[in-house]
Amino acid sequence: MLKQRVITALVLLAILLPALLVPQVWPFALLSLAAVGAAAWEWGRLNGLSPGGSLGLGAAVVLACGLSWNATTVLGSTPALWWGAAGGWVVGGALLLRGGPTGWPRLAQPVRLAIGAVVLWLTWIAMTQAKAEGLNFLLSVFCLVWAADIAAYFGGRAFGRRKLAPTISPGKSWEGVWSGMAGVLALAVVWTFIERSTGGGIEPSLYSRLYERAGWGGFVVACAFLVSMSVVGDLFESLVKRSVGAKDSSGLLPGHGGVLDRIDALLPVFPIAWTLSRL
Repeated sequence: MLKQRVITALVLLAILLPALLVPQVWPFALLSLAAVGAAAWEWGRLNGLSPGGSLGLGAAVVLACGLSWNATTVLGSTPALWWGAAGGWVVGGALLLRGGPTGWPRLAQPVRLAIGAVVLWLTWIAMTQAKAEGLNFLLSVFCLVWAADIAAYFGGRAFGRRKLAPTISPGKSWEGVWSGMAGVLALAVVWTFIERSTGGGIEPSLYSRLYERAGWGGFVVACAFLVSMSVVGDLFESLVKRSVGAKDSSGLLPGHGGVLDRIDALLPVFPIAWTLSRL
């Protein structure tokens, strides 16, 4: 299993790095579009669609994103869209997690499918806009989620006592959440310090934008909020899988599960990070 995980990670890194490093947006947009399409296919499977129906959902999400390509700049600067997305994640996420794995199937299937399709569409737009903003901005959002996940894992193993959501994800603890927040705040402070010490020679990251717009107090609150929403994204996907008794969203990524398993925490973070950066 470890060998599979390492090989898959190296292959994904070899594909991702060139798309990240080129200045043009379209290579990253195409790569992320493929990931979103695969995630939509997995979403269809998890929510009761036939194999053909799941492929159709994946194609529909890819088509919606493709048709939005020429309008991403306009959509990216539409405050109502992003505040709606942020509010939807905060309110909707709280309600869905409160309902637990038994509450999710009670929603009508078209509603469940629509939620996944809209979430993936918004995430793709936010990701492409983040790449257009600059590599530093894009990486700062990715690294926020990765740092939160890594710090939460080790903090939870070392200090975890109180379960966060035992009916959804028994391995997660409140101590892991606090550790994730501490890890991200440390990363964000160091990142911002390095940026400021360069004298503005690179495009601003999410962290420097938050600091410029809200000061240190707002900076700390925003980073903690984004970490909490990454946890909501992770728990939301776990809830959907647990409702149908699935361990992974698919087997597309050997050793890692499916695409949704890898991007679940990114789904709320990218739209909300984009919203906060536009303040």
